[in-house]
This record gives sequence, C-alpha cells and structure tokens, in this order.
Amino acid sequence: MDDAEQYCEWINDAEVNKFMVFSSHQIGIAGEKAILEDMIRRGSQIFAIIDKEKDELIGNCSLFDIDHLNRKAEFGIFIGNKTFWGKGYGTEATRLILDYGFNILNLNSIMLRVYSYNKRGIRSYEKSGFKVIGSHREAKIIGSKKYDEIYMDILAGEFESIYIRKVMESGK
Repeated sequence: MDDAEQYCEWINDAEVNKFMVFSSHQIGIAGEKAILEDMIRRGSQIFAIIDKEKDELIGNCSLFDIDHLNRKAEFGIFIGNKTFWGKGYGTEATRLILDYGFNILNLNSIMLRVYSYNKRGIRSYEKSGFKVIGSHREAKIIGSKKYDEIYMDILAGEFESIYIRKVMESGK
C-alpha cells in the first residue's frame, strides 16, 4: 500500500501503460489504493519488484484470480521504472513468482495475457517457460491499429524451480 503513489505515477505514464492489459485510463492515488485493497481482499499475491543493489522500487508483479480448487491463477507484471527495461529484471521476477506459485501455493497452471505488440514481454515470458495457448483477435485498438491479445500459460510440470528448491535443499 505504501507504494501506491509510485504505482499510480507509472500506470499513468503512457509508455508504461500501453503494455498493461488491465489499464486503459488515468487513475488517481485513491483509485490505485482501492484496486490494491480489492486485490488483497480477493486473495491476490502482490509483490514489489526491487533492485537489490539500490534498494529501489522498480515495478510490481502479482498472482490474481487464484482458484485453489483447480490450482490455477493469472499472472501480471510491470516494470514501471523505464531505466530498468530490457535488463532482465522482468524475467527474473517472473521466474521467482512462478517458483512461488508452483512450489509454495501449489498451483498447477499460471496464465497471462499480453498484447501482440509487446515483443519484449513475449520474449521474457517465453524465456520463463510460458507457451502461447490462443489469442483474442483485434482485442486492443490504438488509433486506427488493431492488435491481438495473446494468452500464454505454463504448467507446474514444465517449470524448473530456481530458488525455492535451493532453499529447501540447503537445510539437509
């Protein structure tokens, strides 16, 4: 909740916002806090992405719409601080939250949505093990251009733990 003001600034930045599936309008701090409160109330797992070297907030990622019965969730991420774009932070954060989702929450399937023009994001998701499972054609319109919304997912059996397994095995 303490990061809501920074998130709000990033979400209202058109360069950052264009990659977000959930946001297509301006949002105030009260609105961002309400969104975070609603996500928390519904059991979403929300994490700040921090640069360890500088102890600086650079983005956010979450697992939401978590269905414990069917062991599935949806994933979302953004790197709001543009100086950290293209440096692997998003891929690392994605792999860490997948590790958490599969090995702590015991999920079986994690899905995401991404616009077809977000080539950097798609490459990052593929590096993390996500596979394309379908698309909603021409779901995003910007000016006169139309873009597909791509659906990707990864299953627990397709993911290799990068952190949790090491932590658990280090106590032998």
